[in-house]
Amino acid sequence: MNQETNRGMPSVRVTFPDGATKEFPQGTTALEVAKSVGPRLAADALAAKVDGRLVDLSHRIQSDAPIQFVTPSSPEGLEIYRHSSAHLLAAAVLELFPDAHPGVGPPTETGFYYDFYREKPFTEDDLAKLEAKMQELVKADLPYERVYYNKEEGIKLFEKMGEFLKCELIQEKADPVFSAYRTGKFLDFCRGPHIPSTGRIKAVKLLSVAGAHWKGDEHSHPLQRIYGTAFFSKKDLDDFLNQIEEAKKRDHRRLGTELDLFSIQDDAGPGLIFWHPKGGIIRTEIEDWLRAELVKRGYAMVYTPHAMRLHLWEISGHTDFYRENMFGPMPVENDRYQLKPMNCPGHILIYKSRRRSYRELPMRLAELGTVYRYERSGVMHGLMRVRGFTQDDAHIFCMPEQLEAEVESCVEFAFEVLKTFGFDRYEVELSARDPNHAEHYAGTVEDWERAEGALIETLKRMKVPYKYMPGEAVFYGPKIDIKLVDAIGRPWQLTTVQFDFNLPRRFGLEYVAADGHAHTPVMVHRALLGSVERFFGVLIEHYAGAFPVWLAPVQAVVLPISEKHLTYARQVSDKLREGGIRVELDDRNEKLNARIRDAQLQKVPLMLVAGDREIERRGVSVRRRDTGDAGFQPLDAFIPWLRELIDTRAVKW
Repeated sequence: MNQETNRGMPSVRVTFPDGATKEFPQGTTALEVAKSVGPRLAADALAAKVDGRLVDLSHRIQSDAPIQFVTPSSPEGLEIYRHSSAHLLAAAVLELFPDAHPGVGPPTETGFYYDFYREKPFTEDDLAKLEAKMQELVKADLPYERVYYNKEEGIKLFEKMGEFLKCELIQEKADPVFSAYRTGKFLDFCRGPHIPSTGRIKAVKLLSVAGAHWKGDEHSHPLQRIYGTAFFSKKDLDDFLNQIEEAKKRDHRRLGTELDLFSIQDDAGPGLIFWHPKGGIIRTEIEDWLRAELVKRGYAMVYTPHAMRLHLWEISGHTDFYRENMFGPMPVENDRYQLKPMNCPGHILIYKSRRRSYRELPMRLAELGTVYRYERSGVMHGLMRVRGFTQDDAHIFCMPEQLEAEVESCVEFAFEVLKTFGFDRYEVELSARDPNHAEHYAGTVEDWERAEGALIETLKRMKVPYKYMPGEAVFYGPKIDIKLVDAIGRPWQLTTVQFDFNLPRRFGLEYVAADGHAHTPVMVHRALLGSVERFFGVLIEHYAGAFPVWLAPVQAVVLPISEKHLTYARQVSDKLREGGIRVELDDRNEKLNARIRDAQLQKVPLMLVAGDREIERRGVSVRRRDTGDAGFQPLDAFIPWLRELIDTRAVKW
């Protein structure tokens, strides 16, 4: 209840994060509260949380409430800052290009974008002009002014402005009274919050322009999407831009062509990968290691068809929750068949093929199964986002009391994968349901609470730090996602461990328990690499194509100095090949330095020079890809050394 001040003016009591309280006149702004704490906080604050709700600093506090200020160090700080930077971009666009019609402009993990409808395409020169205008608006220190309209009034206003995209959004999403933000000449339907003014934006950069479609619908308005990024300091921005430049050097699409690893063929269609011989060698190494580990850990390898009756996907719920990502069913003899987007129904049918006893559980079925998912052309990206890919998929059928042990085993297996392939950093997320949208999920609230609890307890017992992600679960259950962090600090989503209590019920799965009665098992979906294609793309970029020796498609190249050394060079090649080493002989009529350079460009780990001295001493002069000349090595010592690197799957050598 509001207190009364000495003058009879109503007051409110705010509670700070440390538990301290303070009274202010009713209607005091969040910024005034920050100023009362100190000038440093007032200068740092970007927004506030009042009674748990994110608000602008101009928000007036009308009742007693806890308050917490959002600063650059707050989890929400950068997102709000980038959202405001997107509005700054839109304000600059309307200043320079009044024929542009703004769509939406959200923050992203790496920056922000804003979509515009405009008949004339934006150019790189336009981006430079826009960036200069944005800096002008920053110097002008324009406020992000929050204003309110009733819905009918707001639609008329935006119609008068000719902003047909905004009118559509307001019609669909606005409350009877909605908020908008004015930044210079730009007015946007937006819930906010925003930083106080454009002058608070210290480091912003426009990156590129690309095509998009309104609401992601390829049949709707074609749009132009301007990408940008913003940071709290110029140093952070420079570090990010340097990372972008490094990422360009490591781009798996460019390296895939230069190293002849894979291709995507127009004649076959987008999003379908052709593995070339060198890429196929690396894939084989990855899969052979994985299969051996699976067998060692008690998995049984299975294979299931690429297409099955659509009826299965109706039972599983995919047609209800996942239809937009499935290729349309194919008519076959008065029935309909579906290219599989998932392997799980096939594994379920194997489990269901006969009556199961509790003594058979846990049953771990694994498959390197190719699946097909419809991805729109605008989102496909090399190996990272494709339409056909192979999952290292496994499904574990177990009793409820076995669940946590199986999840723990899956997480431990994932960490072994990371270590083996040279990733020493990772992030763990626990994806839960959105309690406000129960319609997006199958199962009861009790099921979800029990499932989420099991995953949380497992991670706590393993002492694995994790980030809780509400609303990120799949429709049939919560999951643990493990993101590896690559050599230049980028996270990649690969491993997932999902708990499923829905599909066993939907398919009527049972096992006979020790009490002689039939019970329903629970199920764990588990993929470690995620997809072989995506994992391969991440490997290429992590190593910039310079793979560890055990993965390299060509592990050594033998280089005879001249034609008179060719016979010995062939003997060396044969001996290496007999030792199970992938070797090539480069006997081209080119200078030695040119052939060394070509081997370096192909990122071959070891170059072995053969000349008079090497013939005499029965060895090779070794040149390493990374450090150059490594001196003479007798073959009898060199081959066992190289063989050990391969057998131990050494990442550093």
